[in-house]
Amino acid sequence: MARRPLYSRSQRARAAGAGSLAGNAGEAPVVNGTYRPEPTARQRVERWWGPFSARQRSRLLVAASVLTTLALVGAYEVLRSPGQNLTQTDLNAAVNYALEQRPPAPSVAAVAYATIIRSVVQVNGYDPADPETEPTPGEQREVPEEATDPQGLAEDFHERFSAVGTGVVIDDQGTILTNLHVAGAANTLKVIFADGTESDARIIGVRPESDLAIIMPSTLPDDLQPATLASSTSLNPGDQVVAVGFPFGIGPSASSGVVSGLGRVLRGEDGSPALENLIQFDAAANPGNSGGPLVNANGEVVGIVTAILNPSGLRTFAGIGFAVPIEDAASAAGENPL
Repeated sequence: MARRPLYSRSQRARAAGAGSLAGNAGEAPVVNGTYRPEPTARQRVERWWGPFSARQRSRLLVAASVLTTLALVGAYEVLRSPGQNLTQTDLNAAVNYALEQRPPAPSVAAVAYATIIRSVVQVNGYDPADPETEPTPGEQREVPEEATDPQGLAEDFHERFSAVGTGVVIDDQGTILTNLHVAGAANTLKVIFADGTESDARIIGVRPESDLAIIMPSTLPDDLQPATLASSTSLNPGDQVVAVGFPFGIGPSASSGVVSGLGRVLRGEDGSPALENLIQFDAAANPGNSGGPLVNANGEVVGIVTAILNPSGLRTFAGIGFAVPIEDAASAAGENPL
């Protein structure tokens, strides 16, 4: 005897309808009376990757990344605006334009002068026995307009002063180096600093064999700036140098040139001792430059201007000047330039 089913045909229809509705609602469908859940995303990926091994999968990923990168690069090259091909002429024109727009650099002489100028002083000598040569306080001395030639200027200044020269401040105490033939030619010395400060000065040391004198002013300016000293042993013929001073009382003035020679000897006149181990240079120097600094390209003092040589006998520059090395000059004042 056949066993009757547990549910009728109508019940099966209702069950199938319920399953269909459930499937429409996102639930798992009923197949042959059995519920089969929908596969998850991971199961779908695993089903797609199933035929491939792990190594094959990695290779496929690398290939896909390369293809994607190439596609992006190609799209960029297609979409970007066309570039401009520069020729060598274009590059040269661009470089020249940049150089023209750049402000010109200062010359070596300008840098050296700006570095040393605040340390340079004018040294004038007076003879109190002659009231015409003794300056009044605050007196402004101007170069006469009619004196247009250098020899005329020299005569004018030597009429006014017993000595005309230059000096350079070498320490914070205001010690000044100059030439002995400048400082020793007058009974009274007056110095004028870069800021216009005037002061009496006295000789505190001499070195006749090097024509050097060390003088000390009685009054110092508030912004006193000593010079920087540098050994002359680093000099070579052809090196650029600048002489700063007051030629014929005009200045401060700068003249540039080169080192012409080293270790020169200058024979003395009237039996005076020869000056030895001198620096020869061709920067213009004239009466009034004596005692001034000879500086290198960095504005460091390498010598003290002491003499010029003119075979004609005139006291004007003929292309040959001499300076005492700063080692000799500084040691006379107890300073070490190194």
